[in-house]
This record gives sequence, C-alpha cells and structure tokens, in this order.
Amino acid sequence: MEAEGRLEAFLGKFTPEICGRAKEAIARLRARFPGATAFVYDNYNALAVGFGPGSRPSEAIFSVAVFPRRGALFFLRGVDLPDPSGLLEGGGNQVRSLTLDTPDRLGDPAVGDLFAAAVARAARAMPESGGTLVIRSVSARQRPRRPAKT
Repeated sequence: MEAEGRLEAFLGKFTPEICGRAKEAIARLRARFPGATAFVYDNYNALAVGFGPGSRPSEAIFSVAVFPRRGALFFLRGVDLPDPSGLLEGGGNQVRSLTLDTPDRLGDPAVGDLFAAAVARAARAMPESGGTLVIRSVSARQRPRRPAKT
C-alpha cells in the first residue's frame, strides 16, 4: 500500500471527529509547506506526522500528533522561539507545543509567526516544492486510538 493510503488507514483508527480534524490539519500543513518531507510515525502513544526540509527526520521542524481525544502541534526546537502571545506549552529542554482544538488554529497569525520563526531558525531552508510523504515507523503495540466509553 502506498504512503498516502497507509496514512489514511492510520487516521481511520480514530473517532470520525478526531480523524477529520487531523486530516484537515495535516492537509493545511502540507499545503502551506509543499516542499516539506512529511514523516509518519504510527507509534505506541500517538500518530505523529513531522515536517522537515529533507529526508532526514532529525531535520524535522514541527509535527502534528494525534491522540484519542485531541491533536497537538509540536515545535521540535520550540524552546528558543519568540512567543509574545504565550501560545506554547511545555517545560522540556527543546520541544514546545500547542493544542489543536480546531485546524483553524493553524491560520492564527500568532501561530503563523511561530511557523515563520521556526523555519527561519532551521538548519536548512524548507524547499518550496517537491515534498514527499514517508512512512517511517509503525509500532506493533499501540494504545487504543479511540477513547474508552464512559
């Protein structure tokens, strides 16, 4: 199965609401950064799609992570990003994130400023075209992709 079909199958494990939000967020990021390589990791805790300028995952600049109840946008070197609006969360040594309660949040000008700063600080420039989708890892064991019924 091709990468696009596999990503679609990974997303289909989530509830229709979460799946729809995640698809839209990923599509918006792929449209905004058409030259990016998108790395897909269907891991134990979450489905993650990282975006970077080349074929090495270590060059990824940001990622979307999909969890059973929410999505999040991670800036992989977010600790140094200017964030005058105070959007970024987290206290680790490198990564900062924000909740994607709706894909429309990606259009927020303050989030756009974070993207611009992250891309400008990257080791390599983001290509303007020619992006690809690569399935990097699929964990054999995974947490449930749908929340437990209450």
